[in-house]
Amino acid sequence: MTLSSHLTELRKKHQHLSDQVESAQRSPATDDLMIAEMKKKKLRIKEEISRLSQG
Repeated sequence: MTLSSHLTELRKKHQHLSDQVESAQRSPATDDLMIAEMKKKKLRIKEEISRLSQG
């Protein structure tokens, strides 16, 4: 997998998580802990994208 395709996949995962977090926040039945975990995962992906883009 090339760096470019890896970054593309990471961006897709990040967007998918963003959509999931947004949807979960609108649902009153969603556990706050689950939302927090999704946000942490989203942040890790964003940091990896940033690190790979600079390197």
